[in-house]
Amino acid sequence: MQANTALQAEAHAGAAQHVNIAAYKFVTFDNTEAMRPQYQDICSRLDLKGTILLTPEGINMFLSGPRGNIDEFLRWVRSDARFADLEVKESLSAEQSHKRMLVKIKKEIITMRMPLIKPEDGRAPFVEAHTLKRWLDNGVDDHGKPVVMVDTRNDFEVDVGTFDNTVDYRIKKFTEFPDMIAAHKDDFEGKTVVTFCTGGIRCEKAAIHMQNIGYDNVYQLEGGILKYFEEVGGAHYTGDCFVFDYRTALNPKLEPTETVQCFNCRAVVTPRQQLAPEYVYEKSCPHCYGKQ
Repeated sequence: MQANTALQAEAHAGAAQHVNIAAYKFVTFDNTEAMRPQYQDICSRLDLKGTILLTPEGINMFLSGPRGNIDEFLRWVRSDARFADLEVKESLSAEQSHKRMLVKIKKEIITMRMPLIKPEDGRAPFVEAHTLKRWLDNGVDDHGKPVVMVDTRNDFEVDVGTFDNTVDYRIKKFTEFPDMIAAHKDDFEGKTVVTFCTGGIRCEKAAIHMQNIGYDNVYQLEGGILKYFEEVGGAHYTGDCFVFDYRTALNPKLEPTETVQCFNCRAVVTPRQQLAPEYVYEKSCPHCYGKQ
């Protein structure tokens, strides 16, 4: 892809020192305990920082490190036949986007508490970035149905940025999504629904759930917002994309922004809010000032 080529060229030109990757795959992973020390060892040897989740339903990772080290890690991961086709989204930064390395074993890649949803057994239909942009340009899909975007992320993430005219249920955690979307099913009659999230995991599970409860025309955005930014930029998107590392948010060029998280309450603090007297570095922000 041209966007990927540009990223690689920028890295080789020395404009950024570290590559940040996000990747996941739903697949039966029945030896997580045995594999955990192997993942820990190679990440330590390559001086990678970030988080890797090993779960019975698959793998999820956010890592940062020099290009050569990241490439060597990915070659090692893909030598496991289960992850040979692992797809990766990447961005660049002058520093590593994480400060420590964690390899965790969990029950789910992303907690939804819907055990019947198994993406490995069959995905919901997906729409790629260029196709979605065309749909949003036209206001309808290829069959003439109105397109509605549904954000599956938590409310504080949505506040940093989202697609224009998106449906946002202000959920606090992903486990709230199934009941919320079921209660509003009639709102989407005769429309094509596209679910989305940061990197694709939540919207993949969300779309399957929506199919299971009777939604007729639902898609997931392939690769989430980050892949959309990589492929087509910020068309039909306002703001930035929250990410779970020290950068806090990326703009449509996949560059870190001035948005930060409050050290005290972990709320997202925009550049404008950082000008308020209530914002004191590592002490308070307008969200928590004067509160216990």
